[in-house]
Amino acid sequence: MSRGIKVMADVSIADAAEEDWDLVALPGGMPGAEHLRDSEALVELLKRQNGEGKLYGAVCASPAVVLGSHGLAPEGITSYPAPVFREALTNPVDDLVVVKGNMITSQGPGTSLKFALTLGEKLFGKEKADEIASQMLVER
Repeated sequence: MSRGIKVMADVSIADAAEEDWDLVALPGGMPGAEHLRDSEALVELLKRQNGEGKLYGAVCASPAVVLGSHGLAPEGITSYPAPVFREALTNPVDDLVVVKGNMITSQGPGTSLKFALTLGEKLFGKEKADEIASQMLVER
């Protein structure tokens, strides 16, 4: 429960992992990222997404804590810039959002809009993402 905010899921990770997804995106925050890391069903889903070339992404602590712990974090991605997270990655970069093949990572709460727009771009194209950004008064 990061920052004292409790989020209730509509479905369990185990049930969700039985479905096919165009994109799986992981939120950040601690200890939530640790709980995601420890979910066997989620890890298998992420490995399946990666193996099938489908999109997956993570923001804040999750690139290091979840993806880095399970061999799903290639060299040169980004995460929350705290040393404990950066040390868990190979050659992390300081970019706000990084796209590496079918994986998208981002640094944290302040980069979430750019992260979301990048996810939208990967799913629906640059023109649609730019349209949404314009409507939200967000510069890309």
